[in-house]
Formats: sequence, C-alpha cells, structure tokens
Amino acid sequence: MINRVVVLGGGTAGWMTAAALAKSLSGGPVSITLVESEAIGTVGVGEATIPPIMIYNNALGISEAEFVRATKATFKLGIEFANWKRKGVSYFHPFGMIGSDMDGISFMHYWLRWRKNGGAADFLNFNAEACAAREKKFAWVEEEPGPKMLPDVNYAYHFDAGLYAKFLREFAEARGVQRIEGAVCDVAQNPDSGDITSLTLEGGRRIEGDLFIDCSGFRGLLIEKTYNAGYEDWSHWLPVDSAVAVPSASSGELLPYTRSIAHEAGWQWRIPLQHRVGNGYVYCSKYITDDMARSVLLNNLDGEALAEPRYLRFKTGVRKKSWVNNCIAVGLSAGFLEPLESTSIHLIQRAIHKILAMFPRRTIQPCLVERFNQEMYQEYDEVKDFLIAHYAITERDDSPFWQYVRNMAVPDSLRQKLEVFKERGEVLINKHDMFRETSWFSVLMGQGVEPEGYHPVADTISDEQLRMRMTHIRHAVEKRVSMLPKHGDFVKKHYM
Repeated sequence: MINRVVVLGGGTAGWMTAAALAKSLSGGPVSITLVESEAIGTVGVGEATIPPIMIYNNALGISEAEFVRATKATFKLGIEFANWKRKGVSYFHPFGMIGSDMDGISFMHYWLRWRKNGGAADFLNFNAEACAAREKKFAWVEEEPGPKMLPDVNYAYHFDAGLYAKFLREFAEARGVQRIEGAVCDVAQNPDSGDITSLTLEGGRRIEGDLFIDCSGFRGLLIEKTYNAGYEDWSHWLPVDSAVAVPSASSGELLPYTRSIAHEAGWQWRIPLQHRVGNGYVYCSKYITDDMARSVLLNNLDGEALAEPRYLRFKTGVRKKSWVNNCIAVGLSAGFLEPLESTSIHLIQRAIHKILAMFPRRTIQPCLVERFNQEMYQEYDEVKDFLIAHYAITERDDSPFWQYVRNMAVPDSLRQKLEVFKERGEVLINKHDMFRETSWFSVLMGQGVEPEGYHPVADTISDEQLRMRMTHIRHAVEKRVSMLPKHGDFVKKHYM
C-alpha cells in the first residue's frame, strides 16, 4: 500500500507538491512528510508565471486576494522581448487570443489576408492583453450577462518565489503535512526491488516512506544520485548555462508584463513586484566571464541594487526518466529550461497534475511509470523547441554568441514547424502543447519570420465581410482596454 509519501526538498517545487497532495489526499490514509534543510537553500529566482498557475491555485481553493498580498504579486499580460530580432527592435508575446477564430480556422489567417490587401500591419491591435500592456493597464474582467461582446483579459502573475513557498508551506502544514528539518546523508533501498525504503538525515534520524518525490533541485539526490536516471543534454541548442540575479528598488510605473532584454551573451529579465524588481542576466559562460556578466546586469538596472548579486550554474536538458521505481522527480531535479518564457513553475504544476492523476494505491504499475515518463518528456521537449526558436530566428550577428545560435542546426521537430509557418502562417501544434498557435505566431512574427501564405478558408468571405469582421474585433478590443485602470493604481487600490 502507498500510505507514506516523502517529499525531499522545499522551495517552490517541494511546497507546491506537498500542498497539492495534502489538498487532494487529506482525510485519507496517506501521510505526507517534507524534508528540507535551511542550510542548503533553494534557487528561488523564478518569479514570473503563465496563466495556468490559476488552475493550480483554484484547485487548492486559494483566494487570489490572499495569494497576491502574501506573495507581493503583480499581474502579467505577457512578455516584451527587446533586442532579440536585432538591436533596437522590440516585440510582445501576449497572453490570450489574437482576434477571434472564425470558420474553423485561426484569426491569424484572416489577418494575413487583411494585411496582404493593405490592412493594418500590427496584429497585436487585435489582442486586448497587448493593447492593455502598451498602456500599462490592468483589471479583472467581470463576467458579463448575455452574449459575450468584449474580449477577456487573460493574465498570470509576477510574485516573490520565496514568499510563495512560505505561503504554500503554511497551507500544507495546516492540512497535515509534517515538515522535518535536516540534510540527507544516506538513502536505503530494498535489496530485491531497488525501491527506496528510507532516508537517513545527518544526526541519525530515519524517514521511512512508500513513495518519494525528489524536489532536491539540480542535485537530483534521489533520481540521479540513487537511480542514475540519466540526463539528456540540450545545451548545444540552448547554450546559456549561467545566471546572475539581484533584486532592485522599484522605479517608474508598475508594468503589467515581464521584460526580456537580449545582451551580447544572453538575456536579462526584469520582473516587477509590489516591493521590488527581480533582475537577472542569463548568459553563456563560454562567451562572457562572470565578472563581466555581473557588470552588465548592474549597469542595466532601473533602480538601486538591494543585495549582492548571486550566481547560478545549470545545464539545459531533461531527465531521461522522471519516475524510477518509487521515486518521482519534480522541478529542477527533473530538468531545466531557462526561464525565457516563464515555464519553470508550470512544468512543476504539470508534473504534480500527472502524479495526482496516476497516483498509485496498492502497487506502482510499470505502465503508469512509462506513461508518466513519456508525457513529462514531451512537456519539456515542446517547450524546448519554442525556446530555441527565439534564438535561431534572429538577425543578430554582432557577437560570437549570436553568431553561434543564428547558425546552429535546429531539431527536426522545430525545422518542420518553421517550414509550415513560412508556407501558411501556422505550426500545427499538438493537442496538449503548452504554447498554442497564437504564441508561436507572436514570437515567429516578432523574430522576423514572414509567412508567404495562409489557410485557403480565409479566402471564402468577401473583402467587405473581412473588413467588417476586422473592424468589429478592433473596436471591441479598444473598448475593453479603455475601461481598464492603470496597473499600478489597480494593485495599490486592491492589494497594497
């Protein structure tokens, strides 16, 4: 029987896992223990999310107001990419729909026809999130009675990852999760099955369990050091391997979006919170020294640095198997993809969802283990292609780093997407892919890929019908955005 679950490691991954298990399994025979060491610490720089984070919070019954106040959160409508196509050029990857899909095909096909015939050249004029971001506006959209006349405003959050872990710890402990402080010095296994039976902490305490969730970060203390699950290295496609991070004082208006600013050997994030701004430079150590990267970061802050910069080392890739025997890796122990599109927390969330869906009762079935490993690999693989596209499709050749990524061979799966997009303005995503057609369209168009054609269904309406549809959608977006307050005013009124 699977009655004792042990989560190794705290931080965002550990406490998200423990909180979700506690919520779903509370009242049953399953006990949950989380083991973490304050001395080891956590990475804790991921402070930006994508909209599905609300599915997780809602599943736990977390009040948005309580969450936003506790984590010093702000709201996020998308990501601005500066200097990625070339220096001095920016584009925006928004959340939500662009226009409205019609006649069974994406709105983007109609826009491509519209532009070809002399219509407005900016497809983001048909996206409420992008238009609100430009004006630094945000508010919730209340449910409207009757037919839906105006577009939604889809959003995610920026938040303090350390405060989020603390918030979830309180949630989990209130529902019976036992936290034990200590560092693991030994892992005991069943000599016949190879299953982990217990963890021994420094000082001699033994923690027994039936299912072990490895949230030990890059170390992969159980999944790798115990089971040698193996790691598929993707650094030849995504060569950044280091980051230097520092918080800074807030300056200027509170932006409702993340900024990603390309530099000579990588890129810099700016994430606005209520009480500070999160900053980091993600770079390739082959092309820039740590000291130089630190200088680039500190010279490109909007406000005063609030702490000493700290460094991280990583290798982009994915664990070959995330579930081995009675051990499941979640978070950094399962793989790492740079936070360019704010996917780190979402990949944790996806793993938790699958663990709950496949949670073993009496025994661990090999077919479920195989299914979990296959699906989690696919989750990482799809995001990998999307991230590579940001680098490979660029006009920049002003430094050795950009020359490398511009000329590298891309995976066949991405090459096929790019070929289809070039021909007809879509990439033919899979049903469960994290990034939908609108995301691919925004990024590939922003990076400078121009489709030569579009879906033939877009030619089945008259020019006048097309004009009326486009005008109606544009006016609806303008009306929605005109009703929104400034993001900073909204946050101050409701949460500060």
